[in-house]
Amino acid sequence: MGRIKTIARRSFLIGSAAIVGGVAFGVYQVNKDAPNPLVAGDGEATLNPFVLITQDGVTLIAPRAEMGQGVQTTLAALAAEELDVAWEDITVLHGPPAQAYYNSVFLGFAIPGAHYKDTPFKHGLRQQVGKIGKLLDLQGTGGSTSMKDFYERMRHAGASGREALKIAAAKQLGVDVAELTTQDSAVITPDGTRIPYSDLVEAARDVTPPDVELRDKSTWKYLGKPMPRIDMVGKSTGTAQYATDIQMDGMKFATVRMSPTRNGMISYDDSIAKDMDGVEAIIDMGDGIAVIATNTWLAIQAAEAVDITWARAAYPADTAGLRAAIVASLDDEPNSVVRDDGDVNAAIAGTEVTAEYYVPWLAHTTMEPMTATAHFTGDTLEVWSGNQAPTATRDACAKAVGLDPAQVTLNTTMMGGAFGRRGESDFSVQAALIAKAMPNTPIRMTWSREEDIRNDFFRPAIVAQFRGVVQDGKAAIVDGKIAGPSVFHISSLRQQGSIPPGPDRLHVEGAADQPYGIPNFRIAGHLTDMDVPLGFWRSVGASANGFMLDTFIDEMAHAAGADPLQFRLDLARAEHAPSAAVIEAVGDMSGWTGSTPDGIGRGVAFTHSFGTPVAEVIEVEDTGNGIKINKCWISADLGVVLDPSIVEAQMTSGVIYGLSAAMQGEITFSDGIAEQENFYDYDAVRMHTVPEFEVRLLENNPFIGGAGEPSTPPSMPALGNALFDLTGTRARELPLIKTFDLIL
Repeated sequence: MGRIKTIARRSFLIGSAAIVGGVAFGVYQVNKDAPNPLVAGDGEATLNPFVLITQDGVTLIAPRAEMGQGVQTTLAALAAEELDVAWEDITVLHGPPAQAYYNSVFLGFAIPGAHYKDTPFKHGLRQQVGKIGKLLDLQGTGGSTSMKDFYERMRHAGASGREALKIAAAKQLGVDVAELTTQDSAVITPDGTRIPYSDLVEAARDVTPPDVELRDKSTWKYLGKPMPRIDMVGKSTGTAQYATDIQMDGMKFATVRMSPTRNGMISYDDSIAKDMDGVEAIIDMGDGIAVIATNTWLAIQAAEAVDITWARAAYPADTAGLRAAIVASLDDEPNSVVRDDGDVNAAIAGTEVTAEYYVPWLAHTTMEPMTATAHFTGDTLEVWSGNQAPTATRDACAKAVGLDPAQVTLNTTMMGGAFGRRGESDFSVQAALIAKAMPNTPIRMTWSREEDIRNDFFRPAIVAQFRGVVQDGKAAIVDGKIAGPSVFHISSLRQQGSIPPGPDRLHVEGAADQPYGIPNFRIAGHLTDMDVPLGFWRSVGASANGFMLDTFIDEMAHAAGADPLQFRLDLARAEHAPSAAVIEAVGDMSGWTGSTPDGIGRGVAFTHSFGTPVAEVIEVEDTGNGIKINKCWISADLGVVLDPSIVEAQMTSGVIYGLSAAMQGEITFSDGIAEQENFYDYDAVRMHTVPEFEVRLLENNPFIGGAGEPSTPPSMPALGNALFDLTGTRARELPLIKTFDLIL
């Protein structure tokens, strides 16, 4: 019976899919030395971690997590395109923690230089550096990297598998392999006879899959077209398995209340909670408490009934104090000046523009709160968790309960949203520790929404000051200073125990790396030393800097008396043709004229992030009873569009996420604790306020870009710029509801 090394076979099966009597295919040069997590049982052969042929069809081992972005569908299409497998034959399972599934893109971000300037050599260098992730077991879903990571890797796996099946059939039939073709999960003989792949499992197990050339894009039948989402039937029928769906015999239910100041717990009184009917245990977690009960609702109620005294926060106690500390750091020496073109202090005659911007703290608020199930036996630990970092999560859980990672089985479920939050292992570790306190009893631990917000790892507040000069209708100088705590430094210290050397480029992304031909262009990054818990939030640094830089570009355009779209277009044409093309395209889509009738406002914005240039135009209307968003036009260039329906969904999703933050998103602090508790005071854009969308996807970029995050940064300035066009009031601070009468 097949298994995944020391990982129990049942942890790898979803529904009726099973790796039994199967053969796995796929060779990719980068992964030759990575151990294969699949171990053959009797009558099996496993040649690669990605694609398996079984008696029941084709099983794809997805190396990236499904959190609603459609990644597993496109990963399946990449392999299926070369494997010649019928779409209906495909089953997709998430892979276990394994070196073979390392992320080959993450570390390439460390190579200096803006991505839009990448040459083929520079792009290749990023790829080579990224391969070090294999040695570090760097397995993770995030940074809009999945398609960049597996665009070729999954196709190679499918292609070599196809050829191995043909070789197996040729040996069986005694014919030349060149006489055989493949189609719809079968090898086709010269006389038209179909040999199903499943009939070739035994013959193929001794075949060494060859390296083969990938097919030309012109022959694609799955890629480049909308494909049926692999996860849609399960989600539509309620059979898809999330962490909150795990059910086991004898299961108990738990929740936690952890220190919202992240500085520990002084004392607690559980006298009321422990006497509540159905409460089975209250556990001292050191920096908080956990409650185990007969159901989740009771556990949450009991946890709230515990009277806890928290230690005071080590950072400023309220929002005003935090903001003052950030502003003060603008006077410190910069951590980075990664963009410093020309001389921003040059004496250039023209109109000077200055502005200061502020964006607030933000929470992730995934629809599914943090949840994990754990079962501890003393010698083994099994965890079910929707997570973005399997190897890190497994290792953290193992360390927490005193086991070796080889004794831990981690099952990665589907996720009800992530946005970077599920890259953290805290909630999975909590479930493991609670399970250790009640051995041999499955524990499903679920956070309340209040806990989910109070104990988030927040997007930091950021302050920026810009000075610019426009001369003869063009930008001659842009000098920017960006201040705030470092997401990268705080996350690295928490997760790896150290801070990598060098400037924090993430802190200034979305500003320092923009493809604008401004002759004198400097962006300095100033890091604020404070211990507010920070984490990666959808589009990370660009989420703040995209708003601030693009709003300033808009202010410069108006100061120059120039059309805002043409102003950006002229700057981009001088620097990066694909970026200029998306700006031009969004103008064409929206019928941009530079003028709007009374009661209507339009704003344009542009940001290049995660390898993808995105331009947006948003239209707003004063209804007399508040301002509503009518429409949003989006133009993006991903280089290669693998599934237009999924990419369009990600573009609109990113805008909705960004508009939610721009309109009303804000975390405030009192006594060191986040004041927001639930959706009633930290809401998102609702269906009735979502604009009509139109998306145009271009393919001029020389390298494939990301889809999940690039549309979020320009959504915020596009809305702010539209509101300026409508009202004449410039938005330099978010959320916009503080300044404008928006319909929510």
